[in-house]
Amino acid sequence: MESSRALASSPLHKIPKSWKERNPRTSFSFTTPKQLRTSCSYKRSADNELTRGVGLGCNGSDESTDFARILKNAAIGLAAAAAVSVSGCDSSALAESLTVAFPASRDIEVNRVQKTLVETWGLIRETFIDPTFNHQDWDSKLQQTMVEMFPLKSADAAYGKISGMLATLGDPFTRIISPKEYQSFRIGNDGNLQGVGMFINTEPDSGRLVVLSCIEGSPADRAGILEGDEIVEINGESVAGLSGEVAAQKLRGRVGTTVIVKLVSQQGNDKNGPSQREVRIPREVIRLSPLSSTIIYHQLNDGHMSKTGYVRLSAFSQTAASEMENAIKEMENQGVQSYILDLRNNPGGLMKAGLDVAQIWLDGDGILVNTVDRNGDMLPINMVQSHALTHDPLVVLVNEGSASASEILAGALHDNGRAILVGHKTFGKGKIQSVTELDDGSALFITVAKYLSPALHEIDKVGITPDIQCTPDALNSVAPFQSRDKTRASSLEMDSCIMVAEHALDEVQQSKGTAS
Repeated sequence: MESSRALASSPLHKIPKSWKERNPRTSFSFTTPKQLRTSCSYKRSADNELTRGVGLGCNGSDESTDFARILKNAAIGLAAAAAVSVSGCDSSALAESLTVAFPASRDIEVNRVQKTLVETWGLIRETFIDPTFNHQDWDSKLQQTMVEMFPLKSADAAYGKISGMLATLGDPFTRIISPKEYQSFRIGNDGNLQGVGMFINTEPDSGRLVVLSCIEGSPADRAGILEGDEIVEINGESVAGLSGEVAAQKLRGRVGTTVIVKLVSQQGNDKNGPSQREVRIPREVIRLSPLSSTIIYHQLNDGHMSKTGYVRLSAFSQTAASEMENAIKEMENQGVQSYILDLRNNPGGLMKAGLDVAQIWLDGDGILVNTVDRNGDMLPINMVQSHALTHDPLVVLVNEGSASASEILAGALHDNGRAILVGHKTFGKGKIQSVTELDDGSALFITVAKYLSPALHEIDKVGITPDIQCTPDALNSVAPFQSRDKTRASSLEMDSCIMVAEHALDEVQQSKGTAS
């Protein structure tokens, strides 16, 4: 399972605007297709930072000569007019540059993607977490991809070549998405959409397109689609080989239209194996609120009735922290005495949102997470004089679907002594992606760092093991509870992990004594 989500978001550190707006140290210039060549100029600042990162030299240095030779060979191999030149280097100038030339496609759309290829290559060269680029010559990879792209006839095929180049890095989270897919991605982080209200995900190992969850009350939820169902067809077309973003785009559409989805369900058919069914789902305006909450009433062993605030966070979107703050304030006003924060099946989202949510629960200036860059240097990210909205006991629910920003939040609350973790071992995605909007409107996701918990626990491919597992033995001596929201009461009462969390909160409250 990837931690990236088709409907809402992928684990991110930040969302820069565009390549040009980043005040880049690298610039590109291209001639027209008629001239059969495409030039790119990499400028370096006075501190030589980009020269070290990209490996371009000047004044006839070996690096410059080798790089130029690689690209010159590519041009000759295509039997097209091409030139490689090193611009004049003035040691007194603030910037120096190396200019190389590529054969440009006669197809305007492919030529545009050629520019994106060079832009992508430069960003990877500058920021990708593995400076060996999966033990390969990244300069040669640009040559090879440009050669393969030159004879193509469509932009889609050209994007495929960029994706192939990125795949050689061995990191499934470093990828490029088309302009249309990027707009869908931004919708998931920023606002509402027109669709069916279903979170989907492509499993990296099996390639299966599975349902992570459905938004409560959405068309998909009303259709009875369940977590774990596999989508095999959309409107009669197989989804085999489609990314989650592409499949999600097919599910979205104008309000009032419908989409036909064929599903394979593993649930409820032990004798006959998985069942297959087809459902017609109407499209509606879907509000992408990542948070839902209710108050659970629970009778303590001493006979007193307690109030537990239950908050479920399904994604770390831009509104996650503000919605969390509003929910906590409202429940504090209603006299809530403890909290359950449910991060199960939350695959992540914006890293900043995860850090902002953590500071709602924590005091002081302690460490929230440690990041490790491509050079192995560790940088702790600290709270900014945080003031918790509540100091009531807190349990955080996690499972194998809790990933990335969910693990950052769970680790921050646990290692700072603020929360007990209940559930099952988390997914184990300890990598941080940046996403950059490129000049053609596409977006490049790059793994730029990894993170460790405040106590320096490894997360990537390891996960976080909770303090209390949701096992049958853990349900002993658990008293029943009920929610004021009757529409949710039955599902909460049947949730074993919530029952275990309530029991853990009881023990915490009893150890502190009864307030008067």
